Amino acid sequence: MAPSGPADSRETIAGRVIASHGRHVLVETSAGSRHACTLFGRRLEAVCGDEVKWMPADRDGHGVVTELLPRRTALARTNARGRSETMVANLSQLVVVSAGLPRPDFFVIDRFLAAAESGGIACLIVLNKSDLAESREALGELATYAAVGYPTLQCCALSGAGIPALRSALRNASSVLVGQSGVGKSSLANCLLPGLNAETAELSRATVEGRHVTSVATLHRLPDGGTIVDSPGVRDFAPALERLTQPAALFREFREPAARCRFSDCKHLREPDCGVQAAVAAGVISARRYESYRRLARLQSRFAEPGARRR
Repeated sequence: MAPSGPADSRETIAGRVIASHGRHVLVETSAGSRHACTLFGRRLEAVCGDEVKWMPADRDGHGVVTELLPRRTALARTNARGRSETMVANLSQLVVVSAGLPRPDFFVIDRFLAAAESGGIACLIVLNKSDLAESREALGELATYAAVGYPTLQCCALSGAGIPALRSALRNASSVLVGQSGVGKSSLANCLLPGLNAETAELSRATVEGRHVTSVATLHRLPDGGTIVDSPGVRDFAPALERLTQPAALFREFREPAARCRFSDCKHLREPDCGVQAAVAAGVISARRYESYRRLARLQSRFAEPGARRR
């Protein structure tokens, strides 16, 4: 339960966090006005996408967030200290962006997908810079994801190819763009949001303790309806490991073969008569995706060891 707010007779106002940095957030109301706010109390935490209640603190429009409303969904990761950390809240769609250059790390992509599966968030996999010759390898993996049931899309921010299809996929959804540094998330955001650079400059002047908003996740309204969060690029990513009970359940192609395992608690690693391992051997499940699962399972196992967080 969120801590109670300061004793004040003024009514609170509903809003949504569109940028966050520590104890400082930028809140947007349903009318579109934006207010730099601080969080009340040490226990109150808010991230981009959170719905909150706040009240004005001065005549300049600054305010205090007093309450965090329940989250419908959340995208969470394991931070550098080994603790679960919510990145963005109230999403309906995770858009994982890859490209031929820099060379994509499909294990990182799989971990983003696992985090979305864990959080009950739909996924879309986008291959940007699809005109590059280096994209051929990525096209093969894109086909693997499509066979599993993930929607996929090819586009090029430079030429505009595929942008209308991407815009349509984002319409009326609450999406976040995630992916490795250099894949072109900012270029795609500029294609989708006319005047984004001017808006970014405005947000930077308005908030988050003088922090430039391109270094934090920032929410924008799409012209055709819906919202999109532009997040900083990453080199690596791990879902919230302490919240995972069955990593195999996050790989949707495992579900049917897992029903044929001899043991109901099969971990699909070294157990005999494992339906998942048999499906990998038969080529039904991608060997690379299976290796991705093995790495995630090992990571979770190490995280569960005594003292793992301290290390």
